[in-house]
Amino acid sequence: MLNIQTKTISIVIGQDQPHLSKEQKAFNTLIKQIDAKRVRLAAWREIIPSYQRKYAKELAPLVKSSQDIEIELVHCLDRTSDQKGLTSTERRMLDDLISELAGRLAAERDDADLKSIYNKHSGSDFDAEETAAVEGMKFMFEDVLGVDLGDDFDMSSPEELLKRAQAQMLEQQTQHQADRQAQEERRAKRKKTAKQIAKESQQLAEEQQTSQSIRELYRKLASALHPDREPDPQERDRKTVLMQRINQAYDKKNLLLLLELQLELEHIDQATINNITAGRLKHYNKILKEQLNELEHEIFHTEDMFKTQFGISPFTQLSPSTIMRNLAADIVGVQHTIRELKDDLLVFQDIKKVKAWLKNMRRRPKMDYFDTPF
Repeated sequence: MLNIQTKTISIVIGQDQPHLSKEQKAFNTLIKQIDAKRVRLAAWREIIPSYQRKYAKELAPLVKSSQDIEIELVHCLDRTSDQKGLTSTERRMLDDLISELAGRLAAERDDADLKSIYNKHSGSDFDAEETAAVEGMKFMFEDVLGVDLGDDFDMSSPEELLKRAQAQMLEQQTQHQADRQAQEERRAKRKKTAKQIAKESQQLAEEQQTSQSIRELYRKLASALHPDREPDPQERDRKTVLMQRINQAYDKKNLLLLLELQLELEHIDQATINNITAGRLKHYNKILKEQLNELEHEIFHTEDMFKTQFGISPFTQLSPSTIMRNLAADIVGVQHTIRELKDDLLVFQDIKKVKAWLKNMRRRPKMDYFDTPF
């Protein structure tokens, strides 16, 4: 029965070859780098669904509960601030605390009551501030992009502004590509020098040889494994699946996988790998570099999408081996925050405890309000 388990490809030193050439060393290095990237990409693909499930089931509900308690706390503080017995300094401190909390929560929840409380204690207008912030972002985007984003969108919505800016950037990229293509077409129409013709001919020959190298491997594998030539139904099914993998590898120019399959199927052996000619190695290395670049791009895209989905800073260094531990720590952290918020809620319902807390805060003005235990 056909059971493919890919083997590691590398050129090794032997009696007939005491030292590896520059191209052979480059080949081995590229193989190792590709293997490492494949492992990392596979790890991301395996762990992300588990992370998504745990995040949705455990962390997201906790975050919502935490915000709900914070909103209740804002309303409690608002009521406390209206009570008699507070000095002007204490009221000012409460105003700062309430406006800080209400402003952040209003931005997250778009809650009219929270906006009203923010306006009451900040002496400002939440919607006006948001509009001013969006206008500032609009000016910055227009200055950087050199375009006019217009005013026909909700000026209180950063999301709408971002969509407009992204559309302009895409339009600019499309126009730039069109201009570059037109420029290349104009250059192509010009009379070329002998040196240019020779360079283009060499590049074309290298591309053809590279494609030929991939095609040769594919044809050998396809010829040996074509399911239509297999009489055993079960084996035919297995070869069909394998042929699908081979076709995908060929379409993506996945040289490494084709070589690994050849080695596993004993179409080549270690001696064959060790004796790959310098010319063939040069073409192989070029293909492997392209494959490595594609893997790196795919990993970057996967990580970037993950960070965007879960609100993680794009500058944060992540690893698929640690994100579940990080998530578990975040869950514990939010649980701890909820317990503290519930204690805070009890404190702020008692005017005497509020005054004592504010007095304690005056002694440590540089600390954040909720850095101090009640």
